[in-house]
Amino acid sequence: MVDVYSLDQTFIHKTAAHEYRIRWTRFGKTTSPALVFIHGTPWSSAVWQNLATSLSTHYNIYLYDHPGFGISPPYRRLVDAVDHDKVDLDASLVLRAEASAALFKHWDMASPPHVVSHDNGGLVSLRLLLDHSIKFASLCLIDVVAIGPFGLPFFKLVAENESVFTAIPPNLVEGFVRAYVKSATCKPLPKEIEDMLSAPWLAGGMQGSERFLKEMVQAHYRDTGVLESNYARVGGLSPTNIIWGLDDAWLPVEIAQRLKRALNAEHLVIIEEAGHLVQYDQPGRLALEVGLWLSKHSKNEM
Repeated sequence: MVDVYSLDQTFIHKTAAHEYRIRWTRFGKTTSPALVFIHGTPWSSAVWQNLATSLSTHYNIYLYDHPGFGISPPYRRLVDAVDHDKVDLDASLVLRAEASAALFKHWDMASPPHVVSHDNGGLVSLRLLLDHSIKFASLCLIDVVAIGPFGLPFFKLVAENESVFTAIPPNLVEGFVRAYVKSATCKPLPKEIEDMLSAPWLAGGMQGSERFLKEMVQAHYRDTGVLESNYARVGGLSPTNIIWGLDDAWLPVEIAQRLKRALNAEHLVIIEEAGHLVQYDQPGRLALEVGLWLSKHSKNEM
């Protein structure tokens, strides 16, 4: 059995086109520096369980599930548009970042938080910084989707044959989901972790198999050209650290070097014997590196 923190709070955000319901929680030392974790696709806040626990004695932890992930319901369209697929498309995570920015403002933290992001949570955090002017005390990017070109061959296959994939019965899509999840580590995932990470996308899950396939389609059409033109500002806006699994089969390690240069990042750490989900391949080493980074940039806050 895998225990995860209960996301016992709900934040509702409405725009002209959509309504978002975001499940979140806060724990740790309320008088300590704020630390926000941002997950990616197809994950949820559950991937931060071990790391958040290890840091909760020194930080005020914030966890949340993006709309359409974990236990947060998908965003709801409020307008009846003929081109509703275009209205709902969030390939470059503009809508996801907009909802996250509203949540950060709702939290009304006394001082800028430290932010730790993974996968395309990195793209969300960069949009928060550059598009929404959310201030960070520091930014730690772990195997992030942030710099093009994007896309696994599987994304292209699904996007170009979406009607075929959506016609596959949900119980058969389960095989795709589990294989995708297991490919994110370089070490075998314990069965209970595989079940936990796959569960939202399976038949009867909170999100379902159709939503999983939609996320694959969106990943294929990702484009961050305009945002990337501003990446050189990031290092001046927030101290930035990059952590990467040497054996990441999704995002090769050379991307980390390119991203460090593009962002003017302060530091880069490569973790051996770790794939895309460093959280499970090397949890102890990840906790050490993130802890050292946060300590360095929290000296005046503790």
